[in-house]
Amino acid sequence: MSRRSYDSSAHERRISRYRVNDDDLFEYVYVLRVAILSYVTQPKVSNNRANVSEVKEKEYHSKLSGAISNSIVSIGDIFKEIRDGSKSVKFPEKLLKVLEQKLQNIAMGKDAAYSDQLTRRTMAVFYGQFMGDPFRKQMKENRSIEELILMFASQATTVLRKEPTLADDGWKVEVNNQIAQFVKMLRDCLKTLSHVSPELNSRLDMYQAKLAPPQSSNDSGYDSASTRDRGDSISAQPSTSSSVSDMPFVMIVAHLFKIPENAIQGEVDRMRNTITEKAALIDLKTCLKNINAGAPFPGRREDFSSDAAWNHWRTQETSILSQLMVAMMSLNPELAKSMPSDNSSIYSPSGRPGSVYSPRIDSPGGTKRHTSIGSRRSFLGGAPSEVEETDGDDEDEDEEIRVGHNFTFIPPNPRKFYRRLVEYCLVTDLELMFSPEVDDADEVPLSILSPPHVELISECALRWRISHTYRTTCFLDLIKQLFERGDVPMECVPEALQGVTKILHDLEIDMWPILDTELLASAYGGLYNIFLSSLYHTMDALPNIKLSVVQPYLTILDHIRESGLVDRFEADISARLSDLTTRIQDVSVQHYQEKMKTLQAAPGGDIALPLLLMTDELEKAAKQLDKRFPDPLVGRVDLVSLVVEAQVPLFIKDLQNSSKPLYESSMNGPTPAVPIQDIFSLYRRTKALLTMYKAFVPKGQLEFDLGQLFMPYVHQWLIDTDNKTGQWVKAAIAADKFEAENTDGHSASIVDLFDSLRSPITFLQDLEWSDEYQEARFFTRLSKTISKAIEQYCRSVEELFMTEMFPRPTDYLQPQKSSAWLEKAKSLATTGEKKVEPFNFRPESCVKLNNVEAARKLLDNLYNQMQVDKVAETIANHGPPVPDKNERPRFLFAVKIVMAEDLLPLDSSPSSLLDTFVTLSDEAGNRLVKTRTIYETLNPRWEETHDISVDKPLWLMCSIRDRSLVGQHDVVGRSFICLNPKDFSDFLTHDVWLNLENTNHGHQGRILLRISMEGEKDDVQFYFGRAFRFLKRSEGDMMRIFIDKMSPYIRQSLSRAVLKTLIKAGSLGLDYNKALGNVTALYRSALGSNSSEVQVPLPHSEKPRVRPEELTDVEIERAIVPLFDYFDANLHILNTYLSETAKDMVIMRVWKEILAVIEGLLVPPLSKLSSDMKPLTDKEVDIVFKWLKFLRDYFYAEGEGVLLEKLQNQKYRDVVSIRLYYDWHTDTLMEECVRAMQQSLREAVPVKKRVKSVYNQRNLGTIKERKKVKKEEKEVSSGETILRILRMRPNTQEFIAQQLEMMTTVQAERERAQADKPQRRSQRPRQGENQIPAVPSLPSKATS
Repeated sequence: MSRRSYDSSAHERRISRYRVNDDDLFEYVYVLRVAILSYVTQPKVSNNRANVSEVKEKEYHSKLSGAISNSIVSIGDIFKEIRDGSKSVKFPEKLLKVLEQKLQNIAMGKDAAYSDQLTRRTMAVFYGQFMGDPFRKQMKENRSIEELILMFASQATTVLRKEPTLADDGWKVEVNNQIAQFVKMLRDCLKTLSHVSPELNSRLDMYQAKLAPPQSSNDSGYDSASTRDRGDSISAQPSTSSSVSDMPFVMIVAHLFKIPENAIQGEVDRMRNTITEKAALIDLKTCLKNINAGAPFPGRREDFSSDAAWNHWRTQETSILSQLMVAMMSLNPELAKSMPSDNSSIYSPSGRPGSVYSPRIDSPGGTKRHTSIGSRRSFLGGAPSEVEETDGDDEDEDEEIRVGHNFTFIPPNPRKFYRRLVEYCLVTDLELMFSPEVDDADEVPLSILSPPHVELISECALRWRISHTYRTTCFLDLIKQLFERGDVPMECVPEALQGVTKILHDLEIDMWPILDTELLASAYGGLYNIFLSSLYHTMDALPNIKLSVVQPYLTILDHIRESGLVDRFEADISARLSDLTTRIQDVSVQHYQEKMKTLQAAPGGDIALPLLLMTDELEKAAKQLDKRFPDPLVGRVDLVSLVVEAQVPLFIKDLQNSSKPLYESSMNGPTPAVPIQDIFSLYRRTKALLTMYKAFVPKGQLEFDLGQLFMPYVHQWLIDTDNKTGQWVKAAIAADKFEAENTDGHSASIVDLFDSLRSPITFLQDLEWSDEYQEARFFTRLSKTISKAIEQYCRSVEELFMTEMFPRPTDYLQPQKSSAWLEKAKSLATTGEKKVEPFNFRPESCVKLNNVEAARKLLDNLYNQMQVDKVAETIANHGPPVPDKNERPRFLFAVKIVMAEDLLPLDSSPSSLLDTFVTLSDEAGNRLVKTRTIYETLNPRWEETHDISVDKPLWLMCSIRDRSLVGQHDVVGRSFICLNPKDFSDFLTHDVWLNLENTNHGHQGRILLRISMEGEKDDVQFYFGRAFRFLKRSEGDMMRIFIDKMSPYIRQSLSRAVLKTLIKAGSLGLDYNKALGNVTALYRSALGSNSSEVQVPLPHSEKPRVRPEELTDVEIERAIVPLFDYFDANLHILNTYLSETAKDMVIMRVWKEILAVIEGLLVPPLSKLSSDMKPLTDKEVDIVFKWLKFLRDYFYAEGEGVLLEKLQNQKYRDVVSIRLYYDWHTDTLMEECVRAMQQSLREAVPVKKRVKSVYNQRNLGTIKERKKVKKEEKEVSSGETILRILRMRPNTQEFIAQQLEMMTTVQAERERAQADKPQRRSQRPRQGENQIPAVPSLPSKATS
C-alpha cells in the first residue's frame, strides 16, 4: 500500500465518529480530495513569492498573457455560423421587461448571484444604455438575441479595459467571463417566460458553452449559476492559504456531509502533502496508460457495442486527458520538469486542448476536440493532433505509474461514488428547499441542485473521469426515483430529460457505452411505466378529461417512446397499454350507466327523452375528445375510439330493450305519451351515432339494423299522414275564398294543399333512410296518399264548380243584364220554341279551373322533388322477388261514357227533349259513376272518363236518367256490362254499344262506352300518373261545362231558324247602326273584305247555280250580333280571371264548338240510319260560310287574338271542304265516295293503338310528349264527308250501310292481326298471366 493510500485509510478511521457510514466514507474522502485539489490547482501568485526577481515575474506574466490570448473566444467567431445562413430567431417581447428588472436588481446589489463588484459595475453601465429610448426601440424592432449580446460585450469591453486591478491582458479574461454570465442570465430570464422557441434556447446554450470560463461551466448537463467569487483573478489572487475558509469546494463538502469546520480543517492539513498537482497529473497519466493497456478503467473495447463507438470514445478521452495535462503543466512548468523527456510532446503548442463539457468541433486530423476544458480555472493551450503516450522507459516513472486502478483522486468505483454524491446533493438541496429558510415565493431550479453543488459534482466528474452520458443518465435515474417517491414535482422530469436530449443531440446512442445505454433504457422504461400509471389514473375523469391534465404525461411518454430504447420492454408496455385500454373502456361504461340512470330517473312520461338526451351526451363527448386528442395517446391508444366503442353499443342495447315500450307509448291514442316527432328525432340521432361509430371504430362489429327497428314507426306515420289528407283538403278548401292571388289566377287552397303534401316528402328525405329499397317503398306509399288527396280535391272543387254552374233557383238567382243582345236573343226565339237563357260566368268558377291547372304544375314539382323515376328504378333494380300471395291482382278500367243516340222522350210529345245524365252502379246497387247533365237533346254526348278498380269480374248497370228539378229522376233506359279482365287482356280500347231498355217503353236507343284496362300496380309512377289523370279529367270536365253553358246559345244563334229568318228580308226591322256598334273593332275592319273568300268551282256535270239576290255582309253579320255581344261579355270575364293556359284552352274549345255547330248546319252526323235533315240552299250555304269567316276574324282579331294557324286547324279545313261536294249530284257523290274509300283502304290503315296508360300521364313531360304525337293528325278521308252529305239524299241508306260495314270489317281484321302477334303476349304485365279469375255466368237479360 502506498503512503498516500495509507494516509487516506488513517483519515477514514479518524472521521468515523461523524454521520458518514462506511459506504459514505470513501465518497466523502474522495470528494474532499477533489475539493482540495481544486484549490491547489488554481492559478495564483503567492505572497511569499512577491520578492522574486523582476525577470521571473515578467516571464511568468508573459506566459500568462499567451494563455489568456489563446483563451479569449471571438464573439464574431461565435456568431459566424448564425450569420452564414442560419434562420433568424427572435426573442419574446416580454424578455425586455424581465431583463430590465434583472439588471436593476444587479446594479442595486439585490441579486446575491451577481455580487462581484466588477460584474455589478458592468451591468450598471449596460443598464443605463438599456433604459435609453433608442436602444429599446431598436431591440423591439429586430428582437435579435445576438445583437443584444454584442451590445453588452461592447459595454463590458469599454468598462473592463479601464479597470486598473486587471493587469496586462487580464481584462480580456474578465470580458469573456462577464459575457458568459450575461448569456446565462438571458437563459435564466427566458425560463420564466412561456412559448420560447427551442432553437433560441439551444443557441444560448451553445453560446454559454463556448463563452463560459471552465470553472463555471456546467459540465454535467445541469443548469447552474456560478456564484464563484471574482477575487481569485490572477492579478489579485493572494498567496496559497491553509485555511479551509479560503477553499470554496472544501467548505461545500463540509456543509454537504455536515462536518464541523475544525474537523475538516484538520483533515485538510493532514492531506496537504498528499493532495498535489503531481498526484493529479499521475492520475491522468494512469488513465492514459490504462486505455492503451485495455484496463477496465476508464474504459475498454468490451464496454462498447461497436468498434466505431470504442474508437470514438478512445480518441475523445485521450484527447481530453492530454488537454488536461497540458493545461496543468502550462500553469505550473515545474510539473513538466518532473515528467520524463519522452512525454515532452504532450506540451506541443501546435494543438489546442478543449473541454469535455463543451460542444466538440472536428479537428483537422479528424478527431473530436473541445474548445475549453473543465478545470477550475484552465488557461487553454494547444492540443496535439495525435496524443503520444510515454513508453515507461524511466524505471522511477514505471514504478510510479502502473496499469490498474492506482489513483489518488479517483475512487475504486467512480460511477457508484458519483451516483452517491449526486444523490447526497439532491437530498440536501431538497431538505433546504422545504426548510423554513426558503420562502414559498422564492424560485427554485427544476434541477433541484444548487449552483455550489453543481460545481462540486462537475469537478468530481472531471477528476473521476465520469462520462457525460453517465452524468445525465444517472441524474435522470435519480430524479425518477425521487419522483416515484413523491419527493420532487413532475416538472423536474422534463428538465432531466432535456439534459439527455442535449447529449443525444451531440452523440448518438449507438456511440454510448453499453452500461450507460442500459441505464438509460432502464430509466426510460421505469419512467414509461410510472407515467403510464399516472395516465391510467387520469382516465377516471372520462369523458370530461382535459388535455392540460394529461399533456405533461403525454409529452414525457412520447419523448421516451420516440427514443426507441423502450422497445426491449415491449411485452411489459403492451400489458400496461392493455390495462390502460381496459380502464378507458371500464370508465366509459361506468359513466354511461350512471348518466343513463340519472336521465331515466328524471320525472316525465316520455321514455324517449332519456335516450334522446343520451345521444346528445355521447356525440358531444366524442366530438370534445376528438378535438382535444386528435392523435392516439402514446401513438397506440385512440382515446375517442375506445370511448365510442364502449358507449355506443350500450346505447344500442338500451334502445333495443326500449323498442317495445317505445312503440306502445307512441301508439296509445290521439295524444300518445311519446310523440312521433320524438321517435324520429331519436332515429336521426341514432343514425348520427352509428355514423360516428363507423368513423371512429372502422373495424368495430355492431350488429344492429336501424331501419328494422324504426320501420314500424314510418309505416304508422304513413298511415297517419294518409288519414290526415282528407282534413288537409277540407281545411284548404274551407279557408279559400277562391279569389285570384297572383297573375296565374289560382287561389290559396291549392297552394296550401301542396304545401301540406310537400312536407311529408321533405320529412322522408330528411330521414336519409339507409336502405334505398325500403325508402323507395315509403315514397311509393306516400305517392298513393298524394294521389288520393289530389282525387279528393278534384271532386270537392268540381262539386263547388257544378253548384255554381247549375244553381238551384232557390239558392242562386242568375243575375241578368238588361242589354241589347239579350233583347235580341229573346226576339229571335220563335213562338212555341223554348227560349235559351244566356249564362253569365262567375270569377270564382274561373279560379277553380285555374286551381286545377296550377295543381298540375305543382304536382310535377312534387314528382321532381320525390325523384319518382329514380324511386321506380330503385324498386326495379333492388327490390326482392315478389313472394307468392293469395291476394288477387287488381286492374284499373277506364270507362269513357261517350254518347247516346236515338233516345225516346218519356212523354207523348214528339218535340219533347231530355235532360240526361248517366250512372254506373255495381251489383250491390252502389253508385260508382255519375256524369254531368246534358240538357235538351235526344242524342247527348258526355265524353267523360272514369276509373274503376277491380280485382275480379264486376257487373255494372248503366242507367240513363232524365233530370227532374223536383222529385226522383226518371229512368230513360238501362243496360248491363261485365268488366272482366280476361275480355280486356289485350289492353286495347274497346268500343261497346249497349242497347237501352225500359220496362214501360221497351227499346230506348243505345249508349256508347269506350272501355280500356291496365294492371293496377303498387307503383310510384302509377300513382302519380293517376293523380295527373284526375287533374286532367277535372280540367277537361270543367272546361266542358264552360262550353256546355255556351253551346246552347251558340247553337241558337247559328241555327237553321236564324237562317230562315235572315232570308226573309226586312222581317227583323233592326237598327243597323246599333247592331254594328256591338261588333268588335277588329271585326269591323274585316267587313268589306270579301275578296279573300274561297270560290269553289262547280263540276261540269252540274248546272251552274243561279244565285238569288244576295244579302249584304252587314245584313248577314247583323243576324249573329247577339252572339258577338255574348262573346264580348263572357269572354271578357274568362280573359280576366282565367290563366293564360286555361284561357287558350277554353277559347279553342269554343272555336271547336263553333265549328261543330257550323258542321251540324251543313251535314248530319255519320250513321247508317237515314236522316230527316234537308240540304241547305245555296244562299243559306253562303250565309253559313260567311258566318264562319266573321267568327274566325273575330277570334283572330288582326293578330292580337288566337293564332290563325290554330283557328284554321284540321277541323276547320274539314268543314270548308264540305262546300266542295255540297252541290254534287248523288251518283257523282257515290262514285267519288267509292274512289276515296278504295284509296284509303289501299293506304296503311292505322292500327288501333293500346289505350293511353296512366304511365303516359305520370308527369308534365310525358303528357307533353303524348300531345305532340296527338297533334300529328291525318286529314279526314273525303269519303266520310261524302257519306254525311249522302245521308241527306234519298235512296242512299243501303249504300251508306255497305260502306260503313266495309270500314268496320277492315278495321277489325287489322286489329285481330295485330293482337295475334307473339310480341303482343310478351308485352303483357306478368301479373296478368294465368291469374285472371274465372268469369261468373252472365245474367240472361244482359246484352253487350
